[in-house]
Amino acid sequence: MSAIAQVIVTVQGRVQGVGYRAACADHARLLGLRGWVRNRRDGAVEAFLAGPEANVLRMREWMWEGPDSAQVTQLAVAPGESEVLIPGFEIRPTV
Repeated sequence: MSAIAQVIVTVQGRVQGVGYRAACADHARLLGLRGWVRNRRDGAVEAFLAGPEANVLRMREWMWEGPDSAQVTQLAVAPGESEVLIPGFEIRPTV
């Protein structure tokens, strides 16, 4: 059984207005992850990812690329706070 990982990923670059959140949510669901993704007012995209460690790592790798029209310049990963009650993966409002 794989270890469960929970992280918060902050992505910077050209990641708003290019379909990044929707593509991120679709890819996370494909990997069976739980959590959320949202835009931040500072232009970044932030995501909480929870699931098997290997799938969280795959998602982090995908987040460096994002959809074709995105240009990721920086990706920061921090330990995620326990939000284990989140069912599925959702797109949240901008903060």
